[in-house]
Amino acid sequence: MPNHRVSPGSLSVADLLEASEIHCPSTHRAETLPTVRFKAVAGVAIAAGALLTTGAHLSPAIAEATPLAPADEDPVNTAEPVSAPAQVAPAAAVSTPFGLVGLPPEVAAPLAQAEQTIKDLQQQWLPAVQAAIPALPPAPALPAVPAIPAPAPLTIERTVLPVQGGQISSGFGGRWGAFHYGVDIADPIGTPIHSVRSGTVLDAGPAQGFGQWVRVKQDDGTIAVYGHVNDMYVSRGDRVDVGEVIASVGNRGDSTGPHLHLEIWGTDGVRVDPVVWLQSKGVLMQQHWGAD
Repeated sequence: MPNHRVSPGSLSVADLLEASEIHCPSTHRAETLPTVRFKAVAGVAIAAGALLTTGAHLSPAIAEATPLAPADEDPVNTAEPVSAPAQVAPAAAVSTPFGLVGLPPEVAAPLAQAEQTIKDLQQQWLPAVQAAIPALPPAPALPAVPAIPAPAPLTIERTVLPVQGGQISSGFGGRWGAFHYGVDIADPIGTPIHSVRSGTVLDAGPAQGFGQWVRVKQDDGTIAVYGHVNDMYVSRGDRVDVGEVIASVGNRGDSTGPHLHLEIWGTDGVRVDPVVWLQSKGVLMQQHWGAD
């Protein structure tokens, strides 16, 4: 039309008709093109905002449920849910169940589980089983064994001759119609007399028929009698050692010359032959009857 001027912002009749057909029903008045564009832009903005809001709410849950994929893996696979790895027994328990070493994993793993199950059952039932078993009565105390005394040290008692050098003038046995219970050893007066064995002095003094005597109870229980002595060097109760000088040869009492009358009384009180007794102790005694 000549009265109107066309400008770049003007709409043609065709544009108006097209907009009317697409966006508005036939019963309503068509909206202008700027209005239509504004609504379209607003709708896109609203949809974008909704997507952003939804993504903000879902991002923590997705990040918590889905582990980050390594850098060298395919990013597509990171969206797949990954189940938590099953708990595995310690390597030592799996590799050596029941103390068996070097088993393959497919054999060691079930054996380790069985071992653990057995241990659990033991911990669960063993106290009850132990409580059900009655306690055994204490064993009776053994009688005390009496201490065995230590044996006395073995000692060899030494025996010596009563005088050195004398001569036997009369032996043990019958003599002059009587029995002579000792042995006479002729020696000069004053010859030392030695105790034939160790012991304790029973008597040292006068004695009928002997004038003076010394009697010694020896350690083996026997008694040695020394008669007709001239001097005495011990007293009753003295302890004497074997070979100790206890008296001297004399001529006292019923005597026909200086000599020692020696008697040995056994533990039962019976008098024995002094020569035989000395020989049994390892002391040899040569008999000489009278002067050569």
